[in-house]
Amino acid sequence: MKKVDFSKLSDDALVQLFAENTREQDKALLGGQNSKYNRLFERTKDIHDELKARPGDQRRMLVQLYEFPNMHVRLQAAKLTLAVAPVEARNQLQAIVDSKWFPQAGDAGMCLHNLDTGFYKPT
Repeated sequence: MKKVDFSKLSDDALVQLFAENTREQDKALLGGQNSKYNRLFERTKDIHDELKARPGDQRRMLVQLYEFPNMHVRLQAAKLTLAVAPVEARNQLQAIVDSKWFPQAGDAGMCLHNLDTGFYKPT
């Protein structure tokens, strides 16, 4: 995986890269490629951190991915926008749970449980 200087990318380019990266995460997850998934996870975190650090906290731009065709992309976008779009993100997580599309529905359900119990507080 080629190292990218995220600070030089536009917000829109970061959102597109986030979608591509999390779609690849899904393939790695389903293919049992744990080390690849972990590398992609770190890259997703780096994209998230770059959007968060930008003026006005640009993580809200990930909300547009709630309609993305890939369930894993929608899941990751929802989880990573809980701090900036809490109602919309919770609704998206609940929609994923209701879809019964596993393993993402299980992940979304655990995220909602952790929010409801106070175990997880988005920042």
